[in-house]
Amino acid sequence: MLRHIVMWNYKAGLSERENKANAKEVKSRLEALKGKIKEIVEMKVYINELSSSNMDIIFDSVFENEETMSAYKIHPEHVKISEFISSVLQNRTVIDYYEE
Repeated sequence: MLRHIVMWNYKAGLSERENKANAKEVKSRLEALKGKIKEIVEMKVYINELSSSNMDIIFDSVFENEETMSAYKIHPEHVKISEFISSVLQNRTVIDYYEE
């Protein structure tokens, strides 16, 4: 299985209230992808609540392989959420790896 982890920070210049509202919206939209994109084997979305971390939102997902992850990336529902995420979050960081 291929694990795909993406992390973001809140966008600079927005209030704490705006960032928290955007985080909830991002979480809701990402979680809705599970029912819309068959290539997603499993996924979880975390919103950081602790000051000890340096990233604010984590998308932790699993795919069968690189081909199914590639299909997910170009799926219209993923493209749509990616556009929204880019408008409210910044500093995207990704790690992809095969689990043993």
